[in-house]
Amino acid sequence: MRAKFQIESVADLRQSLRRLGSDLVVRVGRPESVIEALSSQGLEIDSVFLHKDVAYEEVQVEAKIKKTCSEKKIEFKPFWGGLTLHHVDDLPFPIHGKGSDVLNVFTMFRKSVENSDKPPRAPLDTPGQIPQLPSGISCGDIPTIAELLQLGDNLEFWESNKGTFSIPHGVDASKVNSFTGGESVALNHLDQYIWKRELITTYKDTRNGLVGMDYSSKFSVWLANGCLSPRTIFAEISKFEKQRVANDSTYWLVFELLWRDFFKFLTLKHGHKIFQLSGLKDVYGGKDKSWKTDTNLFQRWADGRTGYSFVDANMRELNATGFMSNRGRQNVASFLTKDLFIDWRMGAEYFESLLLDHDPCSNFGNWLYVAGVGTDPREDRYFNVVKQGFMYDAKAEYVTLWFPQLKDLPSTDLKHRPFLLSVPQQEKYLVRVGQEWPHPVSHVKYNSEDTQSGKSTGSRGSQPTTKSWKVHRPNQQRGGGWSRNRK
Repeated sequence: MRAKFQIESVADLRQSLRRLGSDLVVRVGRPESVIEALSSQGLEIDSVFLHKDVAYEEVQVEAKIKKTCSEKKIEFKPFWGGLTLHHVDDLPFPIHGKGSDVLNVFTMFRKSVENSDKPPRAPLDTPGQIPQLPSGISCGDIPTIAELLQLGDNLEFWESNKGTFSIPHGVDASKVNSFTGGESVALNHLDQYIWKRELITTYKDTRNGLVGMDYSSKFSVWLANGCLSPRTIFAEISKFEKQRVANDSTYWLVFELLWRDFFKFLTLKHGHKIFQLSGLKDVYGGKDKSWKTDTNLFQRWADGRTGYSFVDANMRELNATGFMSNRGRQNVASFLTKDLFIDWRMGAEYFESLLLDHDPCSNFGNWLYVAGVGTDPREDRYFNVVKQGFMYDAKAEYVTLWFPQLKDLPSTDLKHRPFLLSVPQQEKYLVRVGQEWPHPVSHVKYNSEDTQSGKSTGSRGSQPTTKSWKVHRPNQQRGGGWSRNRK
């Protein structure tokens, strides 16, 4: 899914460059090796420009490129670019040392940048023309998905597991989200969401939805793949607020972009610590936690076979589409870490392997947050997945979308907890516990009065849909521990 999206994105970039009179040279391999090969083939490379990044492996790649450039006498020019809404040089506080405690809590960070006299920088205009490539350079072909899978030694695994990573039989595909890569698609989506349909005006009210494309912006998918800049989004929102309306919803989408910035700068500050089992607990304090690495239990979570419809529907969606709502991400992460007590990094790496909008900073930052080993002042924050299911999927529309066999069950409660069916009901509806439906892996206490009174469990109430939650990260670089077979 992510390979398809990235192939589409590269193809769209090539077409855009061709329209401007240039082209895109495509090669498959490690960046430092490709640069060395091009240089050895007689191409006179004066400079290499690249976006700076902050996560551990990305920084290591940057160091290798720098080394190759030095050896080849090529000028190495990294720049911050549009990685974040706020440029690192414009922050009203330092990343390290005295004053960097602003990054201890999101609210402190948000207030600091919102009160700064340096607003987000404006995006640069697209040039009208770009010089042609030097003669004699082969532009190269964009690889197919099969070619990429073969290069990664993943083709056999994919062929034997298509069933897990495809839309299940009986699911209404017209209600399932799908995404196409590329800046052109991203800009059109941005225009539709903000200007044409004005969905931004109700974003705060709809952002906790579960079904369809309209409940949230979905910008995260294009943001994570470099097809869309947070500054472009901000510029369009600012223009919309001036020309049409400014309300809580328009602000809330900017608020979500700030969460994305927060995790980027938090990673810049703490480096590889965000990938370690203890997370930032040693930095900010907190209780010692005991984690399990029960791979059988973990696999039931990953496959969507926990017995809890709300968790399992979300995992089915992730496996089939590479996407999951923000509300879903909170709940499945909480269930894995707070109900099953499984090593949070196992969940983070599983998300990393599948999410179209994967970004290491946002993904691991969010898992730290939910697992209680990040910067959240409430380290014991807990999402009761049964109650959350009733609150955010009150008519069981979402769980029955992904489990059509539950549609005819006589109550919403049973659709969310099929394991409560009586034996005669199990036979009648062919939802037999232990056969068509798994036994629950854990007992989640639930008091229906809490839902009826509107009490919330665990939500920080400010979850971004623009932030996101790769697995190809060697275990030793994450500080030790479990590493899943990802062939």
